[in-house]
This record gives sequence, structure tokens and C-alpha cells, in this order.
Amino acid sequence: MKPAMKIHVLLHAPFEGMGCIADWISENKFHHTETKFWELPRFPAIENVDLLIIMGGPMSVNDEKKYSWLHPEKNFIERAINHGKQVLGICLGAQLIANVLGSTVYPNKHKEIGWYPVRMNENAANTCFHFFPKQFVTFHWHGDTFDLPQGAVHLAQSEATLNQAFIFGDNVAALQFHPEMTQTSMKEMLKDGSDELKPAKFVQSADAILKNLNYADENNALLKRLLDEQAKNFFRQQLLHVL
Repeated sequence: MKPAMKIHVLLHAPFEGMGCIADWISENKFHHTETKFWELPRFPAIENVDLLIIMGGPMSVNDEKKYSWLHPEKNFIERAINHGKQVLGICLGAQLIANVLGSTVYPNKHKEIGWYPVRMNENAANTCFHFFPKQFVTFHWHGDTFDLPQGAVHLAQSEATLNQAFIFGDNVAALQFHPEMTQTSMKEMLKDGSDELKPAKFVQSADAILKNLNYADENNALLKRLLDEQAKNFFRQQLLHVL
């Protein structure tokens, strides 16, 4: 009998939810728990987490004085990584992983907001990203970037941002871009963050973003397959423990 997989999701803002990740959890009949940092931030026992998903948010990883929960969150992410849990970080989540692994997070030369191409490199072929196309258009909403952590494998970049994806070991995946966005989640993001859409080289208007929602389906399919790969890694580990 296939063992159950316990999923925990770290959510940083009510307008930045799980998008298609919620659909993937439902489709697979997995159970999940959540930490909502705008409410009372609580963390589960680490043994009750098999897959940790860290979502985006408007804050910086360096805002520990402003957000008292950031330091405990980093400690929790570090414990999950060190315990060999499957970990996926998106946008702020990727920056938190990079920071926990010893890298600096700092303002990018350009804000990147809208639908822009990402290019995968040759490193992806032998990783859980092996099925990603060499280039695809995806959604971005970030002002910060990070240095690649020591020991991590660089996988992708865009014109505006060098570090768009990396893996660390066989259990950690980090994405600076947002493949989880659905029509509903996109509208929530735009509703709350429209003041950030000031004209710039890599910032699109709300109209341009909404006109390109046709890219969402492909991105959702890629993310769900990546989650499938992480689930397979977990079940493979469980089988090895049994043997």
C-alpha cells in the first residue's frame, strides 16, 4: 500500500495563494496543512512534513525586524532541508531557500513583473526538471534576486534575472518565477499589487498581463509534473527505508 504524503505549505500573504498547487493536491487526494503568516504563525513538527512548499509574498527575506516570524521560518526551512524533506520554493520561497543555504538576497537590477521567457540550461537534463522545455514564457513578480548557493545546481535564467531556478541535493527545488498562477490567483495578485506596475523595461501593464493568461495552462502542467517528481522522490525514499 502506498504511504500517505504529508504536505505543509507556508503562505505569506492572503492574496498570494497556492494557485494550481491546490488543484494538484486535490487531484492526488493528498492532505495538507498550512501556516498563514498574517494570522498566528505556527509550524508543525518536522516529522509531520514530507513535502514543504514555500510560496511567495511581498516582503523581503531581509525584513526580520519588521516580520518577527521570518527568523523562525528560516529555521524551519533549514530543518526541513537538513532532515531530507522534499522542499519546493517559489519566488520569495526560492529566496528564502537561497538565504537559508548561505546566499545573499538583494535588489535585482530590474524589477521583473509580467510574462517573460525563461531559458533552461543543460544542467536540467539530469534533474527533476528534465521535462522542462529549453525555453518557455512564464510569469514573474519580483524585485529581489539572490546569489546561487554553494553546492546548488543552476538551471535557468531570464534576460532580467540570472538565477531563475536551482536544485540543491536531491530534495530541494527553487523557482524564482511563478508557474502556479491561474486566472483566479492572477487577478488576486493584480488587485493587491497594481501600484507596483510602474512602466519599466521588464514591467508589463495589468492589461498586458491579463491578455497573456493563455500561458498559464502550460506553466501549471509543468509545475504539476515537477510536484509529481518530488512525490516520486518521497515514495522512493519510503520504499528504500522499508527495504
